[in-house]
Amino acid sequence: MKGKKEELLITLKSFDQCEVIPAENQDILALVTDTENEKEDEILKEKIEALSSLKLLALVSGFNTPQ
Repeated sequence: MKGKKEELLITLKSFDQCEVIPAENQDILALVTDTENEKEDEILKEKIEALSSLKLLALVSGFNTPQ
């Protein structure tokens, strides 16, 4: 949300499974999450989506596969 970037940054940094990288020239944040399983991932996603300072959440998934 407009004017809420710093508030969102602080809140996201407080979540243990999150690393936040703010863009220097845009009003956006890149968020990297690391969870142990799908249930933990879903709980974290719900917590993030409930934040009033968040306007849009675009998700990209990645995972490690054993070789």
